[in-house]
Amino acid sequence: MLTFILRRLLSGVVLVAVISFLAFVLLYMGGGDIARRILGENATAETVAKKTEELGLNRPLLAQYGDWVTSALTGNLGRSWFTGELVTVSVTNRLAVTLSLVIGATLISAILSVILGVLAARRGGAVDGTVQFLSLIGFAIPGFLIALFLVLVFAINLGWFKATGYVPIGTSVSGWLSSVTLPIVALSVGAIATVAAQVRGSVIDATSRDYVRTLRSRGLGDGSVIYKHVLRNAGGPALAVLAVQFVGLLGGAVVVEQIFAIPGMGQLSVRSTTLGDIPVVMGLVIAFAIIVVIVNLLIDLAQAALNPKVRLS
Repeated sequence: MLTFILRRLLSGVVLVAVISFLAFVLLYMGGGDIARRILGENATAETVAKKTEELGLNRPLLAQYGDWVTSALTGNLGRSWFTGELVTVSVTNRLAVTLSLVIGATLISAILSVILGVLAARRGGAVDGTVQFLSLIGFAIPGFLIALFLVLVFAINLGWFKATGYVPIGTSVSGWLSSVTLPIVALSVGAIATVAAQVRGSVIDATSRDYVRTLRSRGLGDGSVIYKHVLRNAGGPALAVLAVQFVGLLGGAVVVEQIFAIPGMGQLSVRSTTLGDIPVVMGLVIAFAIIVVIVNLLIDLAQAALNPKVRLS
């Protein structure tokens, strides 16, 4: 198991390194006249040249990347070019906000997907058709339309939840729940549709295996067979899809946070990209990459627990 974890961690480190290099090159090569963009169009050529030198942009690109890596390894990702705030502070202040949405949406998606997928696989007929139809609808409707619908109905018309803004959980638990419920639901719908379809297919496939017929011939109830044995074998593919959905939810948070005016990493990503604040964008890229690596590692460990053969793959 230790070799399994070390191998996954090593591949994760390589992935983060490659992503950081590609992102750095693309951002700086496509950044145009960065110093003039920071100072404004009215800045003199002398001021722009001085700013370029101050930022080290007159040096070779690989030398700049080497400096960035050296600083990043010590935890220093630089400062925002526009606000002067430390990038690590900007990112970490918003990380908990975004993760609360994404983790909440992932948990809801996992629970409801298992319920709907198993229900469709066991009952079949009209129940299966209904679940598949709802999954298709949930998958087809864009997340931003779901978010706008939820705001219009449950926030504006009914007044049950906050339409915009974010309340930290340390300030008010009820206020926090009111501010994150609709964004989490908006993020969850598409993920539930996708994972429920995967769970349904995996359960149907598992129930057709010989070991299931053997268990039933021994007098085990259908519920016991499904929840103690079938789900264990069907869990691997579902976990893989859930991991992909988690990454997708990180991307979906960008749109949802804009609609609900939530100060998370998604909102920071849009603002920093629009301004061309490359140090902040790089910090966000690295943060997202590390999150993806950690999630994939956890999914690998969960799959290894469900199926020991995975450790040898």
